[in-house]
Amino acid sequence: MLIRLFRHYLRPYVPAVIVLLLFQLLQVLGTLYLPTLNAGIVDRGITAGDTATVWRYGGLMLAVAAGQVVANIVAIVAGAHVAMRAAADIRRDFFTAVMGFGARETGHFGTSSLVTRSTNDVRQVQQFLVMGMSLMIMAPIMALGGLAMALAQDLRLSWVILVTVVVLLVIMLQVVRKMVPSFRAMQERLDSLGSVLSQQLGGLRVIRAFGKQSTERDRFQAANEALTGTNLYVGKLFVVLFPAVMTIVNAGAAAVVWFGARQVQDGTTQVGVVMAFIQYLMLILMGVMMVTFLAMMIPRAEVAAGRLVDVLETTPQMDRDSGTVESLPDPGAIEFSHVTFRYPGAQSPVLTDVSFTVDPGTTTAVIGATGSGKSTLVQLLVRLADPDSGRVAIGGVDVAAIAPQTLGRQFGYVPQQPHVFGASVRDNLRTGAPDAPESDLAWALAVSRADEFVSTFPDGLDHPINQGGTNLSGGQRQRLAIAMALVRRCPILVFDDSFSALDAATDAAVRSALDHEVEATKVIVTQRVAAAIDADQVVVLDDGHVVGLGTHAQLMDSCGVYQEIVSSQLNEEAR
Repeated sequence: MLIRLFRHYLRPYVPAVIVLLLFQLLQVLGTLYLPTLNAGIVDRGITAGDTATVWRYGGLMLAVAAGQVVANIVAIVAGAHVAMRAAADIRRDFFTAVMGFGARETGHFGTSSLVTRSTNDVRQVQQFLVMGMSLMIMAPIMALGGLAMALAQDLRLSWVILVTVVVLLVIMLQVVRKMVPSFRAMQERLDSLGSVLSQQLGGLRVIRAFGKQSTERDRFQAANEALTGTNLYVGKLFVVLFPAVMTIVNAGAAAVVWFGARQVQDGTTQVGVVMAFIQYLMLILMGVMMVTFLAMMIPRAEVAAGRLVDVLETTPQMDRDSGTVESLPDPGAIEFSHVTFRYPGAQSPVLTDVSFTVDPGTTTAVIGATGSGKSTLVQLLVRLADPDSGRVAIGGVDVAAIAPQTLGRQFGYVPQQPHVFGASVRDNLRTGAPDAPESDLAWALAVSRADEFVSTFPDGLDHPINQGGTNLSGGQRQRLAIAMALVRRCPILVFDDSFSALDAATDAAVRSALDHEVEATKVIVTQRVAAAIDADQVVVLDDGHVVGLGTHAQLMDSCGVYQEIVSSQLNEEAR
């Protein structure tokens, strides 16, 4: 997965990668050349008492060291540029992919997992890029180059290198083999912890209301302990690995000194050669350690890359860009024709053979018991999902055939759980209409009755709203969300149980203002009969079927389900 990801996202930055590799190569060559120069100082300068040779070799060493510094700076800058830009591109494409997901894909991955993948997983890949691109060129050249230079100095001590490298590789392979599943489990448990924490923060009021603090604390503790246990296991592998590597490195150096000293004593080797051999051994072992470190990074980066590729290569079942129609012959008209929809894995459809039409400029109320399919019907209308069979048409055109931008301009949508953004009141109102004049903002606030509380803010429309509207009451959030939909001046307004948090007087005032001041087609999903009485048409859903269609008066004579709903909410006088 890493190779597939890098092949795609490093392609635009090939020049920077070439610069990185070139200057990293120059740095390593300089590192390999320094021990030879040091040996020359000892054997040809100090031993022979030739000061001029010492100065000449010393000056050359300083020049090589200065070149290393320059090469290292250029390589680091190029590597950081490539890693940061590639990570930014991954996040951009990840966000684009998620924005194209429908309800099925979002439900499959889970919100908390998508957040973790877009942050933690991208960071793991980015860190691997920063370190990996440097180590991938440095480690093999340093190890192989050091081996070649060491053998050129003294072939008889080569067995020490061979034994040391083999032992290091065996330990490295054993540790990496255990790390791969551990890193995969770590990412999964990080997802689980994020999911638990997200649920608890979102449902904090409910948890406190039901006195479930201790239960939720235990649930979080279990997820936390699972993640901690995995981290501790990986930490233990690191604890074993690094002391073992250092022990082997030091043992190899001691062996070189021991056997090299014997050869110096016998007169078969010079002191400078032994010194250079020790330095080359250190460079070889350093290269092997770099490979070890890289091998430890690869499993976690591979897991993270796989999780990112899973999202990036997921093809949404619903193709949002398939539509091409940009002009609708009958704006504001809605048609459901024999629509059936089933959620993945469900035993039975949520909606079955649903058919009805809505004329432009009229008000249609969709009413039914909880779980009857009302919100699902709205999702199909605004194309958050596509039906399994049948046809949903807007303005006389199938929604799948309408261009995305054109379809988006048809709706002002207020979902069941109204969402406002962490911005000012004015910025929230202009979310769907950035160029809306101040007069439209004032009109929308008045119709939704949101002006009643906005006018109390000292800074008016510039008053900051917390993310999610946590500094507003539930009714205030609903009214502000309604105002956000009205500012768009769309031909269709969809309210998915959007008046549930309003008191009866405010509810009636808002619906009256919508009837008299808004000419758009209005679809109101509700459980309140009061919202359906004055509608031009009422659609009654029961277990996913349309069991009633008509005005309030007509349904009172013909629809038993509607009569039961009315009788459960209104007394005899109100009827």
